[in-house]
Amino acid sequence: MKASDLHLKSGCAPRLRIDGGLRRIEKEPAPTEQFEARVLDFLTEEERQTLLESGSVDLAYDLENVRFRLNVYRQDSGLSVAARIVSREIPSIEQLRLPPVLARIADARQGLVLVSGVTGSGKSTTLAAMLEYINNTRHDHILTIEDPIEFLFTEKKCLINQRELHINFRDFPTALRAMVREDPDIVLIGEMRDSVTFRAALQAADTGHLVFGTIHASSAAQTIGRILSLFPESEHPSVRQSLVFSLQAIICQKLLKSTKAGVRRVPAVEVLISTPIVRKLIGEARDIDLGDVIQEGEEGMVSFTESLYSLCQQGLIDEAIGCQAAPNPEVLTMRLRGIKPSQRSIVG
Repeated sequence: MKASDLHLKSGCAPRLRIDGGLRRIEKEPAPTEQFEARVLDFLTEEERQTLLESGSVDLAYDLENVRFRLNVYRQDSGLSVAARIVSREIPSIEQLRLPPVLARIADARQGLVLVSGVTGSGKSTTLAAMLEYINNTRHDHILTIEDPIEFLFTEKKCLINQRELHINFRDFPTALRAMVREDPDIVLIGEMRDSVTFRAALQAADTGHLVFGTIHASSAAQTIGRILSLFPESEHPSVRQSLVFSLQAIICQKLLKSTKAGVRRVPAVEVLISTPIVRKLIGEARDIDLGDVIQEGEEGMVSFTESLYSLCQQGLIDEAIGCQAAPNPEVLTMRLRGIKPSQRSIVG
């Protein structure tokens, strides 16, 4: 049925996420005891212990030619499973219809590249496409530290080592400390969940590595705020200075249902490049002005409005879908009518 996700809940019929919406499968649910026994059966002893202690556990699961990223969690009536299908084929930047500037971002030799968005917005797939671009173009060492491993890479020009929590390392702090002794050129840290992980990412970027990671945020400006929220307020000025020196780019995306025949979903992408004015605004805590810099489109930056405009012009989405996803629907409507709003000065 070409679903992206499978949801299983104790005592309930399964549901599939198809083109962004949940659809119930007309099938009798397994009895609760049988369902929970089957779920627990494919967990390792350590994963069952994590589930018992934390209430949830992340893992990857291979079933014949299909790989899943799973989260098993407890809810009020028993166990539930959220399973996302992970393609073994790693799509290219072009195949995903991502802005060409992402290849230039991937060409960087050091610094921090963040991909942000809500759950299910395709962050992991975008990162995989960028790493695959590097795999095809450079002779470097790529090290991934993941929970769990999602895309499995085949070595081409790069040496690639992929490490998974609870299988290849005990915890993230341990893996991050070991990282500097493993001589990577490019590091994927996966999701930036806490200050320890993010601090390690900044330190790796400061010491000459190109570091990729994901974070939950809905815009480039909000991404800065989300980063700061990981740290005590007293550390915010120093974190900002680290971002001034290390940040290469923020790529924020939304996944939209396409209205074009044969195309299921397309990404709307906002791209912030760390230019001198961007670094100045971040250092001065003027995050609210970052959107105006992006709108000007310098150095290949792309705003959500321009991305949605382009998708509409290509016939990949209609105006209604574009306006629903737009930060400012009126501005997109004007753009589609041939009117490009003037930009205010933000320097000073």
